[in-house]
Amino acid sequence: MLQAILGLFSHVMATRQISTLTDHTERNRIGDLCLCWPVVFSSGFCLAYGACLLANHVGPELMRYFGPVLLLCLSGHALAAQQAKPLSAIDWLSQSVEAPLVAPAPAAKPKVDEPPVATGANVPQVTVTSLDGPSPDPVGLLSSAVTGLPRSLWAKSESATLISLMQSERVDTLPALHDLMMTLLLAEADPPIGANADGDLFLARVDKLLDLGALDPALELLEQVDTSSPNLFRRWFDVALLTGNENKACTQMGDIPNVAPTVSARIFCTARNGDWSAAALTLNTHRVLGDVTPEEEALLSRFLDPDLYEGEPVLPTPTRLSPLVFRMREAIGEALPTARLPNAFAHSDLRNTTGWKSQLEAAERLARIGAISENVLLGHYMARTPAASGGVWERVKAIQKLDAAIAAADPVDVAQRLDIAWDAMKDVKLEVPFAMLYAQKLTALPLTGNAAEIAFTLSLLSQDYESAAQTRDDGAFLTLLAEGVPAGAVDPIQTAVQAAFDGVEPSAELQALALNGQLGEAILEAIHTFNAGIAGDTSAITDALAFLRSIGLEDVARRAALQLLILERDV
Repeated sequence: MLQAILGLFSHVMATRQISTLTDHTERNRIGDLCLCWPVVFSSGFCLAYGACLLANHVGPELMRYFGPVLLLCLSGHALAAQQAKPLSAIDWLSQSVEAPLVAPAPAAKPKVDEPPVATGANVPQVTVTSLDGPSPDPVGLLSSAVTGLPRSLWAKSESATLISLMQSERVDTLPALHDLMMTLLLAEADPPIGANADGDLFLARVDKLLDLGALDPALELLEQVDTSSPNLFRRWFDVALLTGNENKACTQMGDIPNVAPTVSARIFCTARNGDWSAAALTLNTHRVLGDVTPEEEALLSRFLDPDLYEGEPVLPTPTRLSPLVFRMREAIGEALPTARLPNAFAHSDLRNTTGWKSQLEAAERLARIGAISENVLLGHYMARTPAASGGVWERVKAIQKLDAAIAAADPVDVAQRLDIAWDAMKDVKLEVPFAMLYAQKLTALPLTGNAAEIAFTLSLLSQDYESAAQTRDDGAFLTLLAEGVPAGAVDPIQTAVQAAFDGVEPSAELQALALNGQLGEAILEAIHTFNAGIAGDTSAITDALAFLRSIGLEDVARRAALQLLILERDV
């Protein structure tokens, strides 16, 4: 009740402020905007504006009758605003849309004990209510024929359990486990227990893709479903902002009636669509109503008229970063560096509008977590000739010289360049993308000594690890592991890996999940278990690898084991 009273009080204060505003504004214009263009003003503004007009025209006598009705409408609006559920998503998603206000259900009429006799021949009024559509949870980009996983992947697991597991999985893991996670996130599969029309599991999959910086797959996944619901639209909107498609995002926002944009998004899109005057009017109106915070007002004011603030100090770091805030900061010439921002923001540095060094650093960061392909990384490395030295420039030089030596098929030059490039790639943990680029080409050259050993290591990190191992008969642990028969372990990690390939049974918990049809949940648990093993629990390494092999994911198990031993990563 207290919240309702406070909400009503805020509307009364807004009414007084708007009464002054209307003295200086063409009244018909505002009325037309409220009726025909509701995206400009909030419903609270239009209700309060209507109250002002009524009070000015009907006089005090009639207001005694209309006043309580207006108060009821305004208090109802305040209550609905207080009761609207906030939209849940990962922390940095833009608050670009609001949850729609839900009208209370009408009270049931008491039953009348009388014969069902019609009083006329008129056609009764029919109310049409759309039923909830199907859950988007089954939607994916990879069919069972591609993934090798059954469509019942999630069917026997609780939706809440799967969401919790997805949210807890690490981003900085081994490439083999990252690829497995991506397969799960993009797989077509039957919905889990507890699935609903909101698609909670679908949203969790999209959020994890955004966490991983995989914007292109996230966008493709979102475009497979109807994004007119607020939760889905705000994710699509943010991906569009981060990939430089803000004009498309704003056009789409205006075309979807179910989406109620927040003040900041409304002003941003009104300006992007070319109506800067309406955007300024909207900001001024909501400033009067108190709908924008001082931080939002400062950013929006500079976005609408940056020349007015020329010479002013740079805005402080935002208290809550979002793609919308990020884009507006960029538009006013106060772009935020992406190095310490979430992975998804690094994509904005891949555009040609940023400096080459920023492009290179973003490409390395995204390639390291598998968010872009190794060929995209190579394209940035080869874009031009570096004019400086040190840091990323040394890596660019190393890759360019190695690439030229391989193209010339000069084994002596390749041997010299390969050692430098390999060390450079190890420094920034890009060994696997490097292997994907050059392992096959190096195998075709007659290399000897250290260069031959580096080339073989790269082959073990590539997709051709098994065929590379078959060319050697040295009995080394890594060679045997690549063929699936490791032997001769000499340290605890090798011993843990060898045990998994010697037929040790996986844990009863993982087996029980798989036998119960909860395969997807079991795989997520296995990924978590393997990461715990990397952190020091060697028995967890055995358990996870043994389970992956038991369900037919032999390739994943071998690649994960090879990467664990070669890369020597700590998770």
